Amino acid sequence: MARRAEEGPQPYGTDGWARELLDQLRPAGRDLHRLVAWLARGTGASVCLRDARGTLLAEAGERLSLDPSVVAEVAAGRVSAAALDDGTRHARLVGIRHPGPDPAASAVLAVARREPFDRHATEILGHTAGVLELLLRERELVHADYRLRRATADLRLAILQLLMVEDTVSARRVAAGLWPGLLENDTARVYVIEGSAAERDRIADECGVATGGGALVVRCPAMDGHVIVLGPATEVEERLRSLIAGRPGTYLGGSPRQRLALTATAYGQAVTALAVARFRPERAAVYAERTRPARLMDPAALLAWSAAVLRPLDTLAHHVRAELLATTRLGLEFTAVSAAKVLGVSRNTVRARMDRVATLIGADFSALTVRAVAHVALNTEAAQGPYDPDGTAPPPPARFADLLGSAALRSWAEGLLGRLDHDGRDLRGTLRAWLAADANAGPAADARGVHAQTVREHVRAAEPVLERRLLTGGTDLYEVVLAHLVTGELPVPALGPANADQADAAVHR
Repeated sequence: MARRAEEGPQPYGTDGWARELLDQLRPAGRDLHRLVAWLARGTGASVCLRDARGTLLAEAGERLSLDPSVVAEVAAGRVSAAALDDGTRHARLVGIRHPGPDPAASAVLAVARREPFDRHATEILGHTAGVLELLLRERELVHADYRLRRATADLRLAILQLLMVEDTVSARRVAAGLWPGLLENDTARVYVIEGSAAERDRIADECGVATGGGALVVRCPAMDGHVIVLGPATEVEERLRSLIAGRPGTYLGGSPRQRLALTATAYGQAVTALAVARFRPERAAVYAERTRPARLMDPAALLAWSAAVLRPLDTLAHHVRAELLATTRLGLEFTAVSAAKVLGVSRNTVRARMDRVATLIGADFSALTVRAVAHVALNTEAAQGPYDPDGTAPPPPARFADLLGSAALRSWAEGLLGRLDHDGRDLRGTLRAWLAADANAGPAADARGVHAQTVREHVRAAEPVLERRLLTGGTDLYEVVLAHLVTGELPVPALGPANADQADAAVHR
């Protein structure tokens, strides 16, 4: 081989070329560039392989200039092969066929050399064309498999996004063709598996195998390391726990069983549980239904108040209303960017929908206390359904503050915030200032006379004491805000019925 390289291109001997050509079909040797280079060496020629559209797939030797009309004839399948001779160079064009009845070629192989093609070179060229057909067919099958997997993944994401905006009818219709029975039940649990971004595709595939097609497995569009699994069956959690047990560095968070229309709520609960799972030896956790402030309010009065707050949306078409409310719930729970990725829309669309809701209910979502109160209204209706299915108008309470006056709720709030009183750094005062500044460390630092980094450190230190995430926002943060509203450490914003007589009034902070 070294001598052959020194002497320049030489044809392969009759004893060795067939074996070397077969070697190109070994799993480790299936490469178009490698095969074209082998053909160029074996025939002492320049070789070019282009697909039917003219895209270069591989070449070796000098760049070939060929008659476009002849190439087009071979590519279209009107001729299977062509020979060209301009007196100084001899060329052969061979069409590499598509499988099936279509006469058009999938690629055109061009070989040109100075010497005429003898029987030996012609034989090598013919057999190489056959091997190229096999490699191109395999390449197309790989690409087709990738496109199918991509389309299936996009379809799964579309189903999840329909569930996120409470369009369960469309979600079932889309799922019925490929995964019959997947969404038959009215309830399901949502799980989020966290691993490295590099391993996510493999984790998603293993989730699909582990659940046996009985769950909706989606690569999270918002977080590169997350896989979302929606499982109606009870054994899904057990199988996912077994999966992460054998994969160090992966974590599992799950939601309790929720109605399909509350998929967005279940997703938020699974993400919250995932944060807990990172600190558990088994690396898995399910969202715990701890005491929620809304559960300590008068149920009838809370539902009537939330219905009155959201009543301006009742004039909208049902699907528009559901889309706006679902988007707003996600937007209040996560950032606009993350909500947009989960829903498959732009962040401007998320903001536009939230702005529309805010305008209709007379809210200023730039204020943290307003977001916390709106969060209560939205999730009350999501959990309990409309107040008046028969069209009966609910009697609205006077103010949201009326709902905060129960002894049980005050006991809960004082017990929660009282955990901070034992820290000598006055975490409670810093947290109060931070919340009053709409979770902005700069103004809070000015109010406290400290550095902004100190504010952030105090808020971070309060998280394990309160057992709630604060810096990332969402339900945990809103609960702490409500505790401050109950104790009177933050003013209660006027929202909904309290502003009914003042359509243009600004929301109080």
